[in-house]
Amino acid sequence: MLRSARRLPRWGDVPGAVARGLTVWRRSVAARVVVSTVLLSAVVVGAVSWLLVAQVREGLLDNRVRAGTAEAESETAQAVERLTSASTSDFDVASQLEQVALPLSQRGSVRGYEVLLVRSDVPVDDDLTGVGSISSPGLDPDSIPASLRDHFAGSNQLAWTWTELRVLSGEEMRSVPGLVVGTRIQLPADGEAYTLYFLFALDDEQETLDVVTRAAVVAAALLVVLIGGVTWVVARQVVTPIRMARKVAERLAAGRLQERLRVSGRDDLARLASSFNQMASNLQRQIQQLEELSRVQRRFVADVSHELRTPLTTVRMAGDLLHDARQDFDPAAARAAELLQVELDRFEVLLGELLEISRYDAGAVALELEDVDLREVAARVVQQTATVASGSGVDVRVRQPGAPCMTEADGRRVERVVRNLVTNAIDHAESREVVITVDGDEHSAAIAVRDYGVGLAPGESAMVFNRFWRADPARARTTGGTGLGLSIALEDAHLHGGWLQAWGTPGGGAQFRLTLPRRAGEQLRRSPIPLLPSDAEPER
Repeated sequence: MLRSARRLPRWGDVPGAVARGLTVWRRSVAARVVVSTVLLSAVVVGAVSWLLVAQVREGLLDNRVRAGTAEAESETAQAVERLTSASTSDFDVASQLEQVALPLSQRGSVRGYEVLLVRSDVPVDDDLTGVGSISSPGLDPDSIPASLRDHFAGSNQLAWTWTELRVLSGEEMRSVPGLVVGTRIQLPADGEAYTLYFLFALDDEQETLDVVTRAAVVAAALLVVLIGGVTWVVARQVVTPIRMARKVAERLAAGRLQERLRVSGRDDLARLASSFNQMASNLQRQIQQLEELSRVQRRFVADVSHELRTPLTTVRMAGDLLHDARQDFDPAAARAAELLQVELDRFEVLLGELLEISRYDAGAVALELEDVDLREVAARVVQQTATVASGSGVDVRVRQPGAPCMTEADGRRVERVVRNLVTNAIDHAESREVVITVDGDEHSAAIAVRDYGVGLAPGESAMVFNRFWRADPARARTTGGTGLGLSIALEDAHLHGGWLQAWGTPGGGAQFRLTLPRRAGEQLRRSPIPLLPSDAEPER
């Protein structure tokens, strides 16, 4: 049976692991709390452990210094007594040196110290091995620090210092930390001053300190781990309800208004869950009321629009009859018949747009997709609005590429959007020209309508698509608009997954841009036509 080999971690995986770790750090409150607490605890516990080890070390060394100096003073006093008692019968320098060094060396082998006896006037730079010094077997005379030797060149006071004690063990030289205590004596045989050095190995103290250090490190590590575990448990108790609240809030945002938090206990988190559930219930009730109100409004608009069709048809027939016979009326009656016909036309358009808006509100609009050339759409719209443009004294021009500008869309709706934009531009052009620009790229196709009329004030570029909104309510409509054209145009653009955007400046005109994806369902990234016209730069 063959088994697939597990892929070993590689250095290339490190950036990915770091990125995942940073993601967890950013998203998880519990992880940040645990890591922060562990780091702070490690610093505090490490500092306390270091202070403890330092105190133990200082105590051990202080005790060893006191014991070493006391033993050095005692042994020196005994050596002086032996020299005093032997001075009347033996004036041989070598013999007196042996009387001092030999007993000390023997007792030192039992009590755990080394002895070195040397003249005090030996220069510091000289090697003690070749100047007639007497020492314990295997002791390296260079274990005596130069600073201590320099001290006893002119002082009789006891002194001590730390050193690196080197002693021959077997066939190799062993180095251990040590304490060296020095005293000064005078030899009766020659009257010269000699320095007696006692060297104490600190093996036991070092072992004790190592044991204390290991215990402190292990205890600190276990304490930090314990603190981390406790922090994790506490953080989980606090964060888990928050995560549940987040999940329920996401479900509520997704439309599942019946979701609620489970309440257990009477603590602050339980009270928070109760308040959250009460808020969710209130929101659900308000949303249901708004949805019901919206359904009532949509149904009212649809019912009214449908019910108005029958009387409108009757009034249209009567209006057409009066309009056809207006030559037989007096001038006032004939003018009234013409105004009646105009308002009936406008009322019929308004009724149709209200029905269209109600279909959008009910979500009952479907696209009839086909390949549409925006150049042809622009040409048809210019032809349809030629009479209105001529009556308003507006020249409509089209700028378009030589190649077809195709998009997959509902041709009827796209043409209606462009017609609304062009009639709106003619209505606000103030007898200046209107320019229609068509362009496209590999992802999108766009058509822009630019006028040089009254323009838009700051903030009105978003409000212009609101239903029945007018920048100047007192302004007369040249084209008989209903106030719903741009709203329907925006809904048509959104239905195609496109953009309908406006730009304008007071007195500098406005530009409306429709951008559609080349293929239905594709997401737009950019538009081939800039929303801010190039000729509007000086007026920015």
